[in-house]
Amino acid sequence: MQRVLAIARKEFSHLKRDRLTGGMVAGIPVVMTLLFGFAINNDVRGLSAAVVDEANTSGSRRLVADVRASQVIDEIVAARSPWELEQLIRQGRVTVGIFIPADFEERVAHGRLPVAQLLVDDSDPTILGTVRGIARLPLESVDQMLERDTFELRALYNPERRSAVFIVPGLCGVILTLTMVLFTSIAIVRERERGNLELLITTPVKSLELMVGKIVPYVVIGYLQITLILGLGMWAFDLPIRGSLADFYIASGAFVVSILTLGLIISTIAQTQFQAFQLTFMTFLPQLLLSGFMFPFDGMPRVVQWFAEVFPLTHFLRIVRGIVLKQADLQSLTADLWPLGVFFLAGISLATLKFEKSLD
Repeated sequence: MQRVLAIARKEFSHLKRDRLTGGMVAGIPVVMTLLFGFAINNDVRGLSAAVVDEANTSGSRRLVADVRASQVIDEIVAARSPWELEQLIRQGRVTVGIFIPADFEERVAHGRLPVAQLLVDDSDPTILGTVRGIARLPLESVDQMLERDTFELRALYNPERRSAVFIVPGLCGVILTLTMVLFTSIAIVRERERGNLELLITTPVKSLELMVGKIVPYVVIGYLQITLILGLGMWAFDLPIRGSLADFYIASGAFVVSILTLGLIISTIAQTQFQAFQLTFMTFLPQLLLSGFMFPFDGMPRVVQWFAEVFPLTHFLRIVRGIVLKQADLQSLTADLWPLGVFFLAGISLATLKFEKSLD
């Protein structure tokens, strides 16, 4: 027992000196509890929507007000035409489209069903289930005989509600986030442990050149992984590729180089390969839960959404689903492309500065 207690005291002493492991002891339970208790919410509320009101009457405006009062839809912007309405949904700027035809008042007066139309981005099946309740929502501005079928519901992009269509494109980002960060962080830490990093330092290679050179092979690996995932999705799950593969690979390259810089930053902090793995897991978990891959992004509190916008995975999920499922092009997805560039520049700069500081 004395020997067991001696080993136990030695282990407690080691944990006390290892601040990273000590931080994870309390950090992981706190983060997981806050994420699942506060940020994760399957009861989706506050969806963004756009409306085309061709009737432009007091009755049509009350109809829009009644939809907003349901609290399922929060922000409603005006669109000039049905084409612009679908473009806003395709670009991911809104989730729901409301189209009110010019003969709205006539339909209401004569009991013609439906009186309006709901367009839903159902690439996330959860959203369709939530919006379906609005189609039968009792509306005070419409005669009671129309309460059950006020709206015609039109599901876009995934009308069959197949989970594979929603999940497989997102897996491209999730798998790359884990593997690219892990491979890069461990590679540099391994060089430090084996003493190879000191040999590189004695060469004319600058810190920035070393950082960039380290990530180039993993860009190639990232493209191989993306091709494998996409090919399996098409072969095994009949995944539709509606957009341009060239746009898909260009966007994937931007994502890969941005996420690789996170691995470089971790490599400048971690002293051992085990610490690199720990930090990779700690950065991967929030991205997995808050990016919109597992849980509806629109169901999260607004503050959490702002925080999730920092992650490259959040933007890449919108890009890849936009290209693969919605036939969007890169020009319409620039709102999610430029944050990847900003993340890359900030990440490579921070990693280079921290690497030089650690050498000093």
